[in-house]
Amino acid sequence: MRWIIKLDDGLAKLSTLCGWVACVALILMTLNVFYDVVARYVFRDVSIGMQEMEWHLYSVVFLLGIPYALRTDGHVRVDVLYTHWSDRTKAWINLLGALIFVIPFAYLIGTYGYSFAVDSFQMGEGSGDPGGLPHRWIIKSLIPFSAFFIATSGLGMATHALRVMSGEKTYEEKHSAEGLA
Repeated sequence: MRWIIKLDDGLAKLSTLCGWVACVALILMTLNVFYDVVARYVFRDVSIGMQEMEWHLYSVVFLLGIPYALRTDGHVRVDVLYTHWSDRTKAWINLLGALIFVIPFAYLIGTYGYSFAVDSFQMGEGSGDPGGLPHRWIIKSLIPFSAFFIATSGLGMATHALRVMSGEKTYEEKHSAEGLA
């Protein structure tokens, strides 16, 4: 059981790191949007590169926010039923959900996302707009990385469920946004 505790704690730290990166990207995206609005409406200037940077940063927020949301139970679920179940039942649901849905889904995202990023790199894909960002493969390569982090968060859901089943943890303490407080 000791190795499960160490693995679970390590996976929690990895998911928290994803959350921090997503948080920083969200702050940068907010500043970027602010710049775009001021440049457009005050100075009548438009930067295609800065507009494209908005969706690049949004991609980082979304793709790295998912692993954090999975780890902290911030994702959408049918709480009408879930909230009334015992921790043991919740642990079984989370364990099966992680093993049957999250990890295989992450594998599919990683497999297809990898070839998507490689194709983009081989084509030398960049923006189709003048003044846009070059090297679009950089943001597309975040897809398979995100799949890896989603899989580790799924594994973290499973190890946490095992700790709940053993009576060492509860789901009440897990909702406290581990590490971001």
